[in-house]
Amino acid sequence: MYDAPEFAADVRAAFRRVRGMSAQLAAPLGPEDQTIQSMEAASPVKWNLAHTSWFFETFVLAPHLPAYEPFHPQFGFLFNSYYQQVGAMHARAARGVLSRPSVEEVGAYRAHVDAAMEALFDRWEELAPSARALVPLGLAHEEQHQELLLTDVKHALSLNPLEPAIYDAPAASAPASFPAPAFEWIDFDGGVVDFGVDVEDAAFAFDNEGPRHQAFLRPFRLAARPTTNGEFQDFIEDGGYQRSELWLSDAWALVEAERWRAPLYWRRGESGGGEWFEYTLFGRRAVDPQAPLAHISYYEAAAFAEWRGARLPTEYEWERAAAGRSLAGQFLTEAGPQAPAFDAAQPGGISSLFGAVWEWTASPYAAYPGFHAAAGAIGEYNGKFMCNQMVLRGGSCATPAGHIRATYRNFFPPDARWQFAGLRLASDR
Repeated sequence: MYDAPEFAADVRAAFRRVRGMSAQLAAPLGPEDQTIQSMEAASPVKWNLAHTSWFFETFVLAPHLPAYEPFHPQFGFLFNSYYQQVGAMHARAARGVLSRPSVEEVGAYRAHVDAAMEALFDRWEELAPSARALVPLGLAHEEQHQELLLTDVKHALSLNPLEPAIYDAPAASAPASFPAPAFEWIDFDGGVVDFGVDVEDAAFAFDNEGPRHQAFLRPFRLAARPTTNGEFQDFIEDGGYQRSELWLSDAWALVEAERWRAPLYWRRGESGGGEWFEYTLFGRRAVDPQAPLAHISYYEAAAFAEWRGARLPTEYEWERAAAGRSLAGQFLTEAGPQAPAFDAAQPGGISSLFGAVWEWTASPYAAYPGFHAAAGAIGEYNGKFMCNQMVLRGGSCATPAGHIRATYRNFFPPDARWQFAGLRLASDR
């Protein structure tokens, strides 16, 4: 991607746009909001902002911009996430104790990196193709952290009894949402099907999306839309969280230990009338039974599917249904964060494959046939996590627009609930 001098202006514009979106998302948040860390899996806002700058500094500027001077000699230690080949790092669980550097100093760090990247773009034609390819990777990495910024700060402030609104409610100019379509099955044929991408030939793709390969699918059915809040309420009211026969063994042990009784941010009303409310980026709201379900784990998705007499799709089935379709959907744009909502149905009646909520699949996150991680530290980006994770597909309302592809493979541990993750049912034909 951006493999020729004439693309320098395009990559410069893309860099400014992506970096500007991170700043836009952080702008409404005070220093206290940006410093707290609510759990080990989440990071403070200012850490996300600094880490994405560290990525450009470490992998792009230091090796490829002559005479580049790092902003601070210890920032490489503080803001390295998990790249063992780069060097030591601050403990992940202790990111929230870093009252310093301040939010202001992190902002200065970002400005320092931005200025150096502008200098790099001025000499773009001198860079080797392998060096140029690191810039779109860094931009995709920052877009991933924009989504994490939203989900991490939502989790942190959900623990505040004041249930504060983090952002203003979506403006009238935000993308329109649609009522939940009626539940129906859509049939897909089986056979030998091509999956993934040839990463080296793609405009851009993560290494875990390839190589292109074939797999055999049996005929299957996929729900026309993701599961709704109302459908999951029926599962709750039918004692779904108390019925061990619906749950995987590890899942049932966790349900019992953590006393899960509803999706992560759902809470009963104080009146005792049984009404459900949820914490959102816009404060406390009544649960909309017609909206897509979000903030459930793989364990909850699998239990719900069992309760419905169905199952979760494999990632191959999901990609088979998504291949060749428009990538339009409800994503994060300059209009600001959104709540999950349905999109218009595509040809064939299928709805909201992209955006709204990530969809858990039944597939463990593993290497495709023929996959090899890149040499060096950059090869740690995806390959080292191919164990004890489950694949999600499609993106969410917090995924930046333009970031997703039909072949995009997200992954999280099966107990993760703080992402905008829901499900779409599948079954055999």
